Amino acid sequence: MHWGRKSINKEDTTKCNIIDFMASSSSEMESAPFGSQRISDENRSPDGPDGSDASRALTRSAGTVSVGVMVSRILGLVREQVLAYLFSARIGLDAYYAAFRIPNLLRDMFGEGALSKAFVSTFSEIQEKEGNEAALRLVNLVLSALMLVVGAFTLAGVIYADVIVALVFPGAGFDTPLPAAESFGFATKRELTVRLTQIMFPFIFFVSLAALVMGVLNARGRFLIPALASSFFNIGSIVVGVTGYFLAPRYGQHPSVGMAVGVLAGGALQLLWQLPSLFRLGYRYRPVFSFRDPWLLKVMRLFGPGALIASTVQVNLLVNSIFASMGEGWLTWIIQAFRILHLPLGVIAVAVSVATLPALSRAAAKADGDRFRDTFSLATRLVIVFTVPATIGLVVLAPPIVRLIFEQGRFGPEDTVQVAGALRCYAVGLLSFAAVKIVTDAFYALQDIRAPLVVSVVGILSNAGLNWLLVVRLGMDHRGLALATSVTMTISCVWLWLLLRQRSEVGRLDGRRTLVTFLKTLAVSILMGAFAFATFRLLDGFYGHEIVWTRLLQVGSAMVGGFAVFVFGCKLLQVTELDQALAAVRPRR
Repeated sequence: MHWGRKSINKEDTTKCNIIDFMASSSSEMESAPFGSQRISDENRSPDGPDGSDASRALTRSAGTVSVGVMVSRILGLVREQVLAYLFSARIGLDAYYAAFRIPNLLRDMFGEGALSKAFVSTFSEIQEKEGNEAALRLVNLVLSALMLVVGAFTLAGVIYADVIVALVFPGAGFDTPLPAAESFGFATKRELTVRLTQIMFPFIFFVSLAALVMGVLNARGRFLIPALASSFFNIGSIVVGVTGYFLAPRYGQHPSVGMAVGVLAGGALQLLWQLPSLFRLGYRYRPVFSFRDPWLLKVMRLFGPGALIASTVQVNLLVNSIFASMGEGWLTWIIQAFRILHLPLGVIAVAVSVATLPALSRAAAKADGDRFRDTFSLATRLVIVFTVPATIGLVVLAPPIVRLIFEQGRFGPEDTVQVAGALRCYAVGLLSFAAVKIVTDAFYALQDIRAPLVVSVVGILSNAGLNWLLVVRLGMDHRGLALATSVTMTISCVWLWLLLRQRSEVGRLDGRRTLVTFLKTLAVSILMGAFAFATFRLLDGFYGHEIVWTRLLQVGSAMVGGFAVFVFGCKLLQVTELDQALAAVRPRR
């Protein structure tokens, strides 16, 4: 496929594309049955007054998603707070996190990563070429196949949980004996991990179905409901899990068993929350099995290698877990650190990625290189404007942030130091974690997954090698695992960018403009970080950090003051992407 250049003004290149698919009026879409809103260029008015309609559409769609993702991430932090309060990092929490690691990896492989992306790309194409009947049939085909395959996978996971735990967590840290008063019949942490794995493995079944529903809703221009779905997972995990924590001992079960049941309840709620919106589209499930259907095969071709691509981060974290089993508490500390990183990563990267992929897919389907490049460039610059200051903020404020979120109950000052160290090592790779999602989306839109697949495989091997070098050879602790992941993601991101730039139909990626945005944002972020750190140190000297309100005052003042400095600096240096992002979240008049 070769794309020719359009002889049109640069500012006008993305007007139709994003508006066509992503900026459909919510009042039209919410009441429209499935397929009745066929999108065509003739029905749109592409001419905005300043040529920036598409930019506003993209940032507003990303802003809508970011609201839902932010709610979910905050609730996720609340869930982590509850876990840290109730369980010791070296025993119960290590076992819980280890048991959840496998289904969480499979969630990214079968669910919220590869499947959703592969489906959205193919759904957009079939909707454009063959209409609504074929699109409905594709949904039924994928859903039927998914229930069959993931159901079998879930059953195998429950039966062979002991083998899985032995392979993934071979280190001596998991052979720690449980205290007699807390054992509930389990001799070691490893035995408890096996039981929790068996309970939580069916989570992957619910979340995979939820991911497919999310793909349908996103492809039809609905972003908020799917973005809020993970919030209901966290709500179910917290409410049912805490209830189970107190009820389980009455029935002779370890308290962590109750929390594991909460994970299943949360997965079911994540699916149920989205079903009403799906039904309002006019969709009704009909069992259809045809593994030779060309459109289903296309989804499978994109999904197969794409599962590894989309789950690269989780696979790297899984590799980290193997090395983390060498020490007591290591697994808990790196997971808690990454959970904090998940807040800015989800709000920024996931939001922009979800809003961008349909637009990139439509531009690729129309062979419109100009719109493709402009959409990709804007998405990349939006990611830079928010991840760079987030990186600086997490590095300079890691200890007070961890202390505010986690230090209570069974989570002590030593845990704060350990988690803060891992958080800093993860934070240096935040931009790469986020940007690699956008670059991978570009390849998905082009329906080319070979390059990301190669990069992902090499990245996983490199991460394992760096883990061995830093931890085994150089003697670093869990912080070496976090640093290895950040370095690996940075190398992968740069490599993917260069490969995308070499594509003849894509060509230049507006790199000079992106670099200028990065340098301006970095300069302002350094000033912001200095101000935030000085604010924290001043307040810590006056009030200390022994009680919650002083911790909240320190972190809140540093963040608010730092953000004000950042906005002022961006205004001075004319970082226009920040204005676009802020305009996206303002209420419409």
